[in-house]
Amino acid sequence: MSSAADIRVLTTPQELFAAAAEEVVHVTNEAVAERGRFTIALSGGSTPKSLYNLLATNARNALPWDRMYFFWGDERHVPPTHTDSNYRMVDETMLSKVPVPPGNVYRMPTENPDAAAVAEAYEATLRKFFQLQLGQFPKFDLILLGLGPDGHTASLFPGTVGLQEKFRLVIANWVEKLNTHRLTFSLPVINAARHVAFLVSGTDKATVLHSVLEENVLGEQYPAKLVQPADGNLIWLVDRAAASGLSQQK
Repeated sequence: MSSAADIRVLTTPQELFAAAAEEVVHVTNEAVAERGRFTIALSGGSTPKSLYNLLATNARNALPWDRMYFFWGDERHVPPTHTDSNYRMVDETMLSKVPVPPGNVYRMPTENPDAAAVAEAYEATLRKFFQLQLGQFPKFDLILLGLGPDGHTASLFPGTVGLQEKFRLVIANWVEKLNTHRLTFSLPVINAARHVAFLVSGTDKATVLHSVLEENVLGEQYPAKLVQPADGNLIWLVDRAAASGLSQQK
């Protein structure tokens, strides 16, 4: 793990959510001031859900919603109305409650039963939005990530072919243990971001967090270790329960 990682241990989950919300507000206002817009790739999961809820309530008036553009770093291959959909969760928790223009929200077209076609379509969306040349990767202002108990992040699971992708922006990654494709950004896209923030909460994440941050284990086994932004900031926001296995709690 790069020594450049900024590891912040918060006492409670609520403090973690508040710190994450502060980070979003700070990076948003900085991006809008410098470039006129803010681009974010969202994550699914219970910890980000609490962050989105906080942003929709406490930070509602602190954000320039009309300058914010929302994408998803990974998604389940289910229709957007499905209960497992990350898009649906974010829409219900945050987007439907704030004044964001519908045209600023870019979900993956997962109603298409062809997972590879979904990935290709979303890659085309990214290329058009960021006006990318061949070989270029988008530079998101912020990518939010979680950490699975097996060390996966986004939908980059241990031992999956997607970990080797060097050129594609979005891939349909086959996850054998789930017997399904997951749509996900490739590692080069994640590592091209200006800011990457992991949100990790709970004692069930303590062992894997220790492995990712402090053990000399292979990234193939713990894909979160492979997240190392080339020239961006990497932040780990973790609560005390998740950090209980770390040798140094800050």
